Amino acid sequence: MSIRTNFALLSGRITKHLLMKTTGGGSSLPGKVAHRISPNVLDDVSQYYDVIIVTGTNGKTLTTSLITNIFKRKYDNIVTNSRGSNMLQGIIGAFVDSKPNKHKKGIAILEVDEGSLNNVVEALNPKYIIHTNLFLDQMDRYGDVKETYQLLVNAAKKVPDATLLQNGDLPLFSSVPLPNKRKFFGVDVQAESPKINHCPRCNHTLSYKTYTYSGQGNFTCHACHLERPELKYTVDNIYNLSESSSTFEIDGERFTIPVAGLYNIYNALAAYSMAKEYSIENEIIKAAFLEMKRVFGRQELISFKNQIATLNVVKNPVGLNQVLSLIEKSETPLMLVALLNNRPADGVDISWLKDGNFESLADQDIIEIKTGGISAEVMTNRLIEAGFNESLIKEYDDLEKIVSDLQNSDAKNIQIIASYTAMLEFRKILKDKEIIN
Repeated sequence: MSIRTNFALLSGRITKHLLMKTTGGGSSLPGKVAHRISPNVLDDVSQYYDVIIVTGTNGKTLTTSLITNIFKRKYDNIVTNSRGSNMLQGIIGAFVDSKPNKHKKGIAILEVDEGSLNNVVEALNPKYIIHTNLFLDQMDRYGDVKETYQLLVNAAKKVPDATLLQNGDLPLFSSVPLPNKRKFFGVDVQAESPKINHCPRCNHTLSYKTYTYSGQGNFTCHACHLERPELKYTVDNIYNLSESSSTFEIDGERFTIPVAGLYNIYNALAAYSMAKEYSIENEIIKAAFLEMKRVFGRQELISFKNQIATLNVVKNPVGLNQVLSLIEKSETPLMLVALLNNRPADGVDISWLKDGNFESLADQDIIEIKTGGISAEVMTNRLIEAGFNESLIKEYDDLEKIVSDLQNSDAKNIQIIASYTAMLEFRKILKDKEIIN
């Protein structure tokens, strides 16, 4: 590496150290400092690593974490942006503590935002790019799903030697020819009745042999003959979907993850697929799955004085509905806390909230609802529209007051859903109060 790049990385490390001393963290500023000193820092440092990029609408952070947990059991020199800082500065920040070895390549496992992918993909020159899924998300930023996929297509074309590991159950991912080598993973399980979905190529109605959720499954278009590609890695069976864990079969082997939800089985399948590309043994994968740590804001468990609460970040209707389906599995009376912001990182347009199936919670024994955040009133009105009694709902203009009330609550089952920046603000209060580390 050049002297300038070495100095840039050193400056990034110093910045990170100072941030840890003064604010307790921060994963974006060190990368910003390093990039300011050496604009080519990413090109220079990434050449010492096999780079694996994880991108898509939902599941990036957990999939990246799962892959990292697996690979750390097999390899020594691993770099990752584990805190989910997935734009240029955060990606550079992941490398500031790296130890490049010119004699033996390390492995960099990086979550990359869909909108930032084209800005970094050539510098990273990845060996693999994983496409988890694409759903309607932040319309004011990304536009429609096809526009977002075009970003992924453009990025793939810039690095034709990269292998794509794609969710084969999503019709969009196989609708466009690409120069890259492509391998597909998917789920061969009937989870719910198929909804009406249209072919991304010709717009005719798709048929499904099996269907999981949100347009994913074993699809066929009888008009243009687009169909699910041959899967290299497959979930053949699902044995258990509880509110705290999932057990399933991949290619004849049984695996368990200590988080719930069909969407997390897809994340685990993506991680398994990546591990198998490196010929990592099933026993290593199983152990890594079982000992995985919950990623912040993804079924994160928070201990208050009298109870444990579950925190889930929600950013779009598909993710929201998957989380609501988990809450439906609760068998005890619960308190629902719903925090909503509409800052740019959340998506200023929050009309997607109308597509959240809050009505599905009508039969749950919900003893109290708390709403908060910049758009608390919007959340309150949506819940009333869904049929909840207004007397159940308490609206807050201060997240700190919600935390204080939760500390003194007797509720034994607290389910918290929060938009992205609301989740960050909520966690900061928890950290300041030393409720979490």
